[in-house]
Amino acid sequence: MVAGTAGNALAYLVPVLAARRLDAAELGVLATALGLVAIASVPGLGLQLAVAVHHARHGRTTARRATLTTAALSGGVLVAATPLLAAVLRIPADVPALLAVTTVAVVLSSRWLGELQGGQRFLRLALGMALLAAGRYGGVILGLLLGAGLTGSLLAGALLAALTPLALARLTSARTPHAPAVTEPTAADAAAPVPALSAAQVVTGCGATLAMLVVSYADLLLARQLLPPAESGAYAVGTVLAKGALWAPQVVTVLALPRLARGDRRSRTVALALTGACGLVLVLASALGGGLAFRLAGGEDYVRLGAHAPVFAAIGALYAVVFVLLNAQVAAGARWPAAPLWTSAVGLVVVAGAIAPHTFTGLLWSALGTAVAALVAMAVTSRRRVPAAPD
Repeated sequence: MVAGTAGNALAYLVPVLAARRLDAAELGVLATALGLVAIASVPGLGLQLAVAVHHARHGRTTARRATLTTAALSGGVLVAATPLLAAVLRIPADVPALLAVTTVAVVLSSRWLGELQGGQRFLRLALGMALLAAGRYGGVILGLLLGAGLTGSLLAGALLAALTPLALARLTSARTPHAPAVTEPTAADAAAPVPALSAAQVVTGCGATLAMLVVSYADLLLARQLLPPAESGAYAVGTVLAKGALWAPQVVTVLALPRLARGDRRSRTVALALTGACGLVLVLASALGGGLAFRLAGGEDYVRLGAHAPVFAAIGALYAVVFVLLNAQVAAGARWPAAPLWTSAVGLVVVAGAIAPHTFTGLLWSALGTAVAALVAMAVTSRRRVPAAPD
């Protein structure tokens, strides 16, 4: 929890500093860049998910080829899509290349986090999460503090992020005095060969996490395209609250995943209850102190938007519950766990682009409706009993 909170604090510090160091147009670009890294790094989250589930079931396995392939594809897509991103999202052409460096570093690091998570080495996992957050956001924060501007801050972020995989590899390779009980092989396990991590597992994990982040970041990207620069920047400040509610209970899913992979259904119930309770508290807090929340997130210029704080918090809280259900489906071996989320993302694009007014509130309520629809769809899908499929 401490590591997750520290990592989230660094992530939220970036837009908070940017709101004070950059103008509204540059703030919108930076928020969009952070969203692109989050989406492009999703294959790394999928890789971590696949490695963690596989490790929890079978013990450590070789994943070097899958890791390098996933990292190369993630960074290569950003570079290849530079002309499209520059035109559609109105960002400088040099930004995607810098984002690609950060993305590759995040994906490479995710493999080691998966090993630690699946082996329930949670103290080292906490340290690894903190190292990744420091590498991912520390350079950008330093650049903003030094007044390096948008491009300079992203460059500093890319350089620091590139060092992170080396530190995490060293952290993971260091052995603890005794292995967790969950990874100790039985006589039957020793007789059977351990299956290798398959491409299908990585693709399933990548598809699930990509769908989760696309649907939860789609409103931010749509704001960049549909709203004027000033309103886009204001909406970006509001999404800081949404992402806070989304990622605040992340630790619950991290701890529950190895048990979910081994068929512990009680862990699913406990994870849902804790995540829902956390979201409710954050929504109530936003309702009572919306102006203060926007002041902390963006400064005095955004206090006027305080009435919208509970809506942003509710969006994040709903997606946090969806995230638990999604991970439970992946751990149980569901065939198409992310289908409801892809459908919801398409629905948001259609509603926000063609039906709802292209205003701050029009996009905000469209995003809330999408979050509710995604939760309902995932809950209905999760009611079907899916046995844990062997790898």
